[in-house]
Amino acid sequence: MADNRQWSFDFQSRVPEVISAAATAAERALEKMGGTAETYAKKKCPVKTGRLKGSITHQRSTSEADTMLVGTNVSYAPFVELGHDQEVGRYVPAIGKRLVASHVDGKPFLKPAIEEHVEEYKEIVRKEFKNA
Repeated sequence: MADNRQWSFDFQSRVPEVISAAATAAERALEKMGGTAETYAKKKCPVKTGRLKGSITHQRSTSEADTMLVGTNVSYAPFVELGHDQEVGRYVPAIGKRLVASHVDGKPFLKPAIEEHVEEYKEIVRKEFKNA
């Protein structure tokens, strides 16, 4: 038995909508990851005056697409994060003391905020794209 029916198909591309939804999901994921990393960095940050902790923030990179930056603009942050050598006996007016140690170990707060939570950041991306 022959099928003599006529078939008609209308194909519509949804590529623009898919690209837009993916871009929106990526934007939401980046912002959530940045905020989460900022929170973790602030929890790990050593506090004397609160200036360093209060300066930690996140923002979208202006030079690298799909990149979120987490950090601080406080000039002494690298010395806290990485540690530093110093001159024993030198008087430091800011603390009103002479230095007694030749080296101060770092107290990392930015690097662990990223590295210790990679799986959580992956899950943020999964959820955002699943909901796209």
